[in-house]
Amino acid sequence: MPVPMPEDQPETPYLELLARGAPAEAYERPVLRARADKAPAGRLAALERAKLLALRVRGELEGRRRREAELSALFETAHDLAGLRDLDAVLQAIVQRARSLLGTEVAYLTLNDPTAGDTYMRVTDGSVSARFQQLRLGMGEGLGGLVAQTARPYVTENYFDDPRFQHTRAIDAGVSDEGLVAILGVPLLLGSGVIGVLFAADRRARVFEREQIALLASFAAHAAVAIDTANLLAETRTALAELEAANEIIRTGSGVIERASEVHDRLTELVLRGGGVHDVAAAVAEVLSGSVEFVEADEAPQAAVEWSRAEGHAVRRGEEDWVAAVSAGGELLGALVLRGHPRLDPVDQRTLERAAMVTSLLQLARRSAGEAEQRVRGELLDDLLDAPDRAPRLLRERAARLRADLDAPHVVLAASIDTPGPERCGAPAEDAADRQRLWSAASHLAVTRHGLAAARDGGTVLLLPLDEGDSADALARRTARQLGTAVHTAVTVGASAPIPAPAARPGEVAACYAEARRCLAALRVLGRAGQGAAAEDFGFLGLLLAGTRDGAPDGTRVQDFVARTIGAVLDYDERRGTDLVRTLGAYFASGMSPARTKDELHVHVNTVAQRLERVARLLGPDWQSPSRSLEIQLALRLHRLASAVTHP
Repeated sequence: MPVPMPEDQPETPYLELLARGAPAEAYERPVLRARADKAPAGRLAALERAKLLALRVRGELEGRRRREAELSALFETAHDLAGLRDLDAVLQAIVQRARSLLGTEVAYLTLNDPTAGDTYMRVTDGSVSARFQQLRLGMGEGLGGLVAQTARPYVTENYFDDPRFQHTRAIDAGVSDEGLVAILGVPLLLGSGVIGVLFAADRRARVFEREQIALLASFAAHAAVAIDTANLLAETRTALAELEAANEIIRTGSGVIERASEVHDRLTELVLRGGGVHDVAAAVAEVLSGSVEFVEADEAPQAAVEWSRAEGHAVRRGEEDWVAAVSAGGELLGALVLRGHPRLDPVDQRTLERAAMVTSLLQLARRSAGEAEQRVRGELLDDLLDAPDRAPRLLRERAARLRADLDAPHVVLAASIDTPGPERCGAPAEDAADRQRLWSAASHLAVTRHGLAAARDGGTVLLLPLDEGDSADALARRTARQLGTAVHTAVTVGASAPIPAPAARPGEVAACYAEARRCLAALRVLGRAGQGAAAEDFGFLGLLLAGTRDGAPDGTRVQDFVARTIGAVLDYDERRGTDLVRTLGAYFASGMSPARTKDELHVHVNTVAQRLERVARLLGPDWQSPSRSLEIQLALRLHRLASAVTHP
């Protein structure tokens, strides 16, 4: 009897398939090939038996490989726990491995939130829905609620058709948005309590095997250990931090006296060697390990400064700033602002307050030293007002020594302290003190703005440069606010029209001062004490207040008034070729009667109404109010006069 060759053995092709890890469908090919070759029935039966044995071996090998992969993943997870540094990274790795080994499309982990009384999504892998990733579940809701209540794994082949757990609109909407169908959930157990749930889910119906449920439960146990370890580490770090804080308090307390002594020595040295306020701020910043800045009175945070003045101490502003007022004799000189200190102990607070006191002394010393320069500035302004025939060259040289440019546009401002009410009730001594404080504040403002200031006529006069794009009216309001803040009472300021170059036209300074005083008086009469304004702010009254350099109306100012009042109508007539200006004149001449106006213009009354509607859109809805109509009629008359002169 011949010995069968290896290729005649029925097991041979299946061993080759097992060796190369062929798919299950490949195991049918040897049988099909033998049938095609019309092999004997005995050989076909042997091949069938060999195929079944090979498939069984293949299944065993696949199971071993799967268990090997599962054990490897669990080992890696245990290794991660042994070197736990980042809880988020460990939990993310657990969820990713669970999804990979179970072959699901999504895996996620929820944790209980004892404070909010619900559970929240902690980690997801494979999720594409933002709503699902932000989902929060009430206790006992959804599949996770059932797992948490029973502390047992639960699986559903079709989530939406499963009545075993409580469905809610929010949870169902999130699950639907993610497209999940089959879900497996296992509890995260810590002792006898459930702290969360680990899930694996598919977007199609499927059955989870016992081995898969056990594997996911193993991952859940690792996750619970990771969370418990992280909590213990956090508690340990907190305890260490508290010990370090206590130790720091002890060290800080021992250095308090040394710091206070150092601050005292440094501030004393600064004063003796003639240091300035910024030197004090730098020294205190170094001692307090923060940023300290000296700010002028008009730039200081008003509410905090007033609180500091009232309390007599440094006060907190916001979350990390401290403010100490710098004042002397009731006058606010500025403030020291410490930034970057959420908390300030009493010694450091006292250090900031002592620095503010030293700063006030330095400010007073600087003011005393600067009074000589202020007097020089006052003398130059007095010469411009009283001796306009001075040589422009000498005026420029004197101004240059004071860092003032009298060839640039300037505005003359008249300032006076005013208490709201019909009349002031202060004693003469108090009035004199107020005037002195006003002059001091005005002189300081003149120095910072490179202008001039002088005491005059019971008030103060200033000559300040006008920046490009600025206006005399805005400068007057700003000056009133700055001086009022500095002297801590209402200051009224009247301003003149700009002087293009005071050095070239010194004679105009006195006329502008008279104009500024008229504006100041008008503000008082109109009940606007404590404000600032120029002639342009008073409408047609500004023409009377402004006067002129030679006593006659100024054509430029008349044109400006006309342009401000009816310029929109004039521009419209010029662009469209309409006759709204003539209609306005006829309307006012007819006693504001549309019927008489249409007779005057020989047009239909509807035409008059349409023209007046256009005027309202151009001038505003209040154009017929008494004050506005008076200004408009005056502007119309001035326009007709100007037109008659131009086109006689």
